[in-house]
Order: sequence, then C-alpha cells, then structure tokens
Amino acid sequence: QCNLQGLWRNELGSNMTLLALDTAGTFSGSYHTAVAATNKQILVSPLQGALQHSSTKGQPTFGFTVQWQFADSITAFVGQCFLDRRGKETLETTWLLREEVPSRRDSWKATR
Repeated sequence: QCNLQGLWRNELGSNMTLLALDTAGTFSGSYHTAVAATNKQILVSPLQGALQHSSTKGQPTFGFTVQWQFADSITAFVGQCFLDRRGKETLETTWLLREEVPSRRDSWKATR
C-alpha cells in the first residue's frame, strides 16, 4: 500500500516533504520547487492536502495546494500514488497554478 509520508523528489529537482496523515486523511508539509517563473528567491512553501484513503487497492488518489511564499500565486495538485511489483512508490500528478492579476479583464492569462 502506498504511503505518502516522507520526502519526494521529481525529475525537475523539486522536493516535497509530506508529514503524517491524520485519521481524516488530511496532511501538511512543504514544497521546494526547482522551477519558477520569477526573479525572486525561491522559498520553501507550505502545503495542505487530503488523501482518499477508502481505496481498497492501496493506490489512493490525493490532492493538495501549495501557497507559494515567493510569488502571488497558489497551485493545486491532484494525483494518485502507484505501487509497482517491487514495492516502489510513484506519485503521478497534474497541477493548475493561479497567479494574481490586476483586474478581471486579465483573468484569461492567470491560470497555467
């Protein structure tokens, strides 16, 4: 069964640390991205999430948000934890980033 708690690294060099899940399946942690569209110093940013732990197959879905500490944006991630035959855990995720824009007229370019 997949266990989300611990340190995760992606192929771009970003690091994510997930703390223990509570009984409701919620968790917190931190994200240190290696990729950002900013000239500001990249800072470790907090995350909050939830695990759909009713999975009977042990490869649960989850979601979390990261509140970036160096930019006026937030990212929502959704994904699933996969466990291969050798017991290796892999997270597959999709994300949407929303940045703050000065007016509603600019809303079209605020989401990546």
